[in-house]
Amino acid sequence: MPEPHRPVAPSMRRLVELLAEGAPPEAFDEVVAGARSCGTGKDDLRELEVAAATALRVRRTLRQHRRRENELTALFDTAGDLASLRDLGAVLPSIVRRARMLLGTDTAYLTLPDEDAGDTYMRVTDGSASALFQSLRLGLGEGLGGLVAQTTRPYATPDYLSDERFHHTPTIDSGVREEGLVAILGVPLLLGSSSGDGGKVIGVLFAADRRPRTFSPDEVTLLCSLADHAAIAIDTARALAANRAALADLAEANSLIREHSAAMQRAEQAHDRLTDLVLRGGDVREVAAALAGLLGGAICVHDPLGRRLTAVDHAGRTLAEDTACAVADTRPDTTGRTVLAGATADSRTTARAIFRDGRWVCAVLAGQELLGSLVLHGRAHLDDPDRRLFERAAVVTALLLMLRRSVAETENRVRGELLTDLLSAPHRDPAGLTERGRRVGVDLDRPHLLLAAESEPESRGKLAAAAAQHLFGTGGISAEHGEHVVMLLPDDSAPAGETARGAAAQLSHLAGAPVTVAGAGPGTGPSALAEAYTEAVRCLAALRILGRTGDGAAACDLGFLGVLLGGGHDVGGFIAATLGPLLEYDARRGTELVRTLEAYFACGGSLTRAKERLHIHVNTVVQRLDRIQAMLGHDWNTPDRALELQLALRLRTLAGEAPAGGARPP
Repeated sequence: MPEPHRPVAPSMRRLVELLAEGAPPEAFDEVVAGARSCGTGKDDLRELEVAAATALRVRRTLRQHRRRENELTALFDTAGDLASLRDLGAVLPSIVRRARMLLGTDTAYLTLPDEDAGDTYMRVTDGSASALFQSLRLGLGEGLGGLVAQTTRPYATPDYLSDERFHHTPTIDSGVREEGLVAILGVPLLLGSSSGDGGKVIGVLFAADRRPRTFSPDEVTLLCSLADHAAIAIDTARALAANRAALADLAEANSLIREHSAAMQRAEQAHDRLTDLVLRGGDVREVAAALAGLLGGAICVHDPLGRRLTAVDHAGRTLAEDTACAVADTRPDTTGRTVLAGATADSRTTARAIFRDGRWVCAVLAGQELLGSLVLHGRAHLDDPDRRLFERAAVVTALLLMLRRSVAETENRVRGELLTDLLSAPHRDPAGLTERGRRVGVDLDRPHLLLAAESEPESRGKLAAAAAQHLFGTGGISAEHGEHVVMLLPDDSAPAGETARGAAAQLSHLAGAPVTVAGAGPGTGPSALAEAYTEAVRCLAALRILGRTGDGAAACDLGFLGVLLGGGHDVGGFIAATLGPLLEYDARRGTELVRTLEAYFACGGSLTRAKERLHIHVNTVVQRLDRIQAMLGHDWNTPDRALELQLALRLRTLAGEAPAGGARPP
């Protein structure tokens, strides 16, 4: 018997349920197949088949709407993201990343035109692995991207390498092949397309797969929509970057204007301040203090020989001699000149301030004459206004030094007359000489060093001027007396011999000829200074006899000659200076080096006779003489040194010590 017809209504309801569930197409076919197997009548079955086909069409429509809704949502989100970005470096990667996500491709990339080169270049990629592909450049009309840029229309290919619609080049094809791309979709990035002229292409956006694929019109439209948003985002980012650059330029220009205005104002204030110092009789230290405050660094002023005339810190406080301001003032550089002298010479040549060895140096000039140097510490950089201010201060310093020198020369003439009278007749009126000295700023009741200098007759005129320049700023006085130039300096605790040597070197330099200088003192009062002059003249004669022209010394520096020439006859000092190391060694260790030396000289240098005189072995004599040589130097037995040693030994004996081999006094 045939089965009864199954009602079609349940199957219809099942189709609706499947449609609501979003079931796959196979589920709809299974409903029709089930009804057919149950013997559903032909009319009902045909109605069910029509209903299933309609349900499938509705399903496709719903899916299309849902996909379109998702795409529009993603596109809306992308537009919002792009609109929030302000930096082109962030906008471009976001564009290609969104393109790859929206179309579900293996890679996405973007090219931009290079107006200078006349082509386009790969600007940013997402999902790319080939360095060759990432560095491709496309000429106008070359490849798919070149065609898109030329025609301002989107193009898609399911298989790029076999597609003859594009102008293939070996370089582009090699890059596409190395990246493994097959299907490519490219759309233009257009600006101003709403005006009807097609707009301006500012780039091309691509989506590509590594397998054959046909891009649907909806996908082309979606990528075009993304490209429209991307073009606006790129243009906005570029405009913002241009605005930022313009604002930065304006800010920089405004800053330069403010700095220039401030520099002009500072220059005007500095000019007024320095001018006021000159007009009211300010000195070099006041100029240095004002300049230190204006430039914010320590200032040192040096004379032509590099000696410091004054030094102040950034707050205008006077600096002591051992402060950092004086560092490297006399350190030699690779050319043998001092760093300061070399920098001053370069500044003098260029007529500009020079940065050297961590400081600024400017020569202080009066015409071609070098009066000294101005040194700025603590500023690694000087802009043009500050540098001009520093150089202008050097001119003001030169003016003050010239005024100061003119005054000093006038005062020195008066003081020179005092010095001449002091040396000629010290006993005539000592009190009157002291009072005259006090009136011209020389306190004869205080200790002074006396220097006597001489040079060849043709250089004596230059020597007198050199002496005045050498004493400039020291408080000393000078005068020509007989055949010598005599200088009186306040005692600064430096030994007379050291002061004489320094003066000899500087006076030789200033006079351009060898100058010999003898020092004596310190002495207090007219009589003592006159005696010091007599001793200095005797010392000069000794230096001349010894062939030490151009050198400087005091009597105490000449060994036994100093004992003979010195007014004080410092025998004890001569003995200590000559035999001191041996005396100390004997006293500390209980040895007899001095006694051995006496015996050696007393025996005419004979080791055999010396050992008999000392009653010791000859090897002991040799060992002691080796020790003496180690302590006195290898030249201890040369004629000159031997004479000094023998004289010191004899004077020591006369002072109360018994000679070697004899009985010592109790």
